[in-house]
Amino acid sequence: MRWRTALVAAVTGLLALLAPLAVAPTANAHGWITNPPSRQDHCSNGNLSFDCGGLQYEPQSVEAPKGSMQCSGGSGFDILDDESKPWPRTTIGSSVTMRWQLTAMHSTSTWEYFVDGVLHRTFDDGGARPDAVVEHTLDSLPAGDHTILARWNVADTAMAFYACVDVTVGSGGGQPDPDPEPDPEPEPGDCQAAAWDPAAAYLNGDQVSHEGREYQAKWWTRGEDPSTAGDWGAWSDLGAC
Repeated sequence: MRWRTALVAAVTGLLALLAPLAVAPTANAHGWITNPPSRQDHCSNGNLSFDCGGLQYEPQSVEAPKGSMQCSGGSGFDILDDESKPWPRTTIGSSVTMRWQLTAMHSTSTWEYFVDGVLHRTFDDGGARPDAVVEHTLDSLPAGDHTILARWNVADTAMAFYACVDVTVGSGGGQPDPDPEPDPEPEPGDCQAAAWDPAAAYLNGDQVSHEGREYQAKWWTRGEDPSTAGDWGAWSDLGAC
């Protein structure tokens, strides 16, 4: 009888220990924008002058029903909606690539981007599961200070994930051209050097233009016509201009 009593007590104690684990909600991990840094990314990096609360530890969890125009989506992370906070702005060109870091790859219907509340671009995934890193390029962004609201709409639930990115759009374009075209050669008749003056004195290295060609002085000279100098004269022929 005693062993039965002891066994019942042991089982009861074990169930008491396991009960919280059985009913505790599973912590879901999802995704957020890391570049340019979103508001929750700034919070997670701890580089702000104010406290973001628990958002600092779960920037990927800004999840709420679809359709919200709030940075928090109504998720409860109200700090994201506080426009009085000094949210850092990232300076970008008129095009920018938004990068999401995902920790759970949900089937996706669309990705939506709003600039100051106006829909700017939608990307349709048609229910596919994205990779761990997702990038979208936004073009033709207006110049000035803006807040870009991004919505990641899950395909098989009524939920979406939200992120706001504060930017200053400059007048230039996006990424610089890694292989720019060389400057074109001057067209004939487009001489860059000043016209030769027979009364002027020129030193070694001085350049002049004369009769549609450019010349460079080899040494001090004055009054010597560059077009008749020849190989042994004071001028080197640089070619047509």
